[in-house]
Order: sequence, then C-alpha cells, then structure tokens
Amino acid sequence: MRRALATLLVLLALAGAALAVTPSERLADPALEARAREISKGLRCLVCQNESIDDSNADLAHDVRVKLRERLLAGDSDAQAVQFIVDRYGDFVLLQPPMRPATYVLWFGPGAVLLLAAGGMAIAFRRRHATDDAVPPPLSDAERERLDRLMRETEG
Repeated sequence: MRRALATLLVLLALAGAALAVTPSERLADPALEARAREISKGLRCLVCQNESIDDSNADLAHDVRVKLRERLLAGDSDAQAVQFIVDRYGDFVLLQPPMRPATYVLWFGPGAVLLLAAGGMAIAFRRRHATDDAVPPPLSDAERERLDRLMRETEG
C-alpha cells in the first residue's frame, strides 16, 4: 500500500512538469527537443522563481521556452541559446548564475541575511540575560533617608 502511494505521488509530481511543455512547443526533431529540455532545466521561471521554465506553466516561461526553441532551430549552440536568454532577462534567469560581482547578492545574500539575523538574536539574548541577572546597586545614605521619611509619612 505504501509503495503504491509513493508511486502515485511521484507520478503526480512528474505529471505537473510534463504538462508545462505543451505539445505545440515541442520540436519535431527529437535531438533538438532533448537539447531544449536539457537547457530549460537550467533556466529559472521569472514568475515562479523557484521552478525551471521546463516545470512552469506561467505565460512568461512559455514565451522563454518558445524563444529558446526558435534559437535552437536557427542553429545556435546550447551556449549561444542560453546567452541569448541571459542577454534578454539577466543572470537571474539562470538557476545557477555565474559567480561575479553583479551576482554576489544572489550567491551571498541569503547567507548574509542568516548571519545578520543570528547576530541580532545573539545580541538580544545577551542583553536580555544581562538585565535579568543584574542586581541593582545598594541605596546611598541620602536615598535611604528619603525612603525612610516617605515610609513614615505614608504610615502616619
């Protein structure tokens, strides 16, 4: 029963990806279509952002898939076709963007945010414990006299 359920879940997950590329997009040449599918796996859907254009049903992903196939039909190499898409949409369209100054935010941004959050939490934790453990200083003689006088006034 578990194996059948697991198989069903895998098939459902694959079915969504299979439906993303419509029959009208597919190329007649199986070798070109295989190249297009392989390249598409490395290109990010700019609408979904967490899916490749091969897995996305967004209209923009469809447009990018069609443009990619047009470039392959025109005789572009894989690298030329990818560069055409990058020139049009920027490095963000790549699921694995190149490491260069313009993409440092993509590569190091999440880690930097995590480190800043951890540092902020550590500082807040320290401050909280520092104030919890702090013992107030003893009263000065003048403060003690004033406190005694106020206590007598409230009693009387």
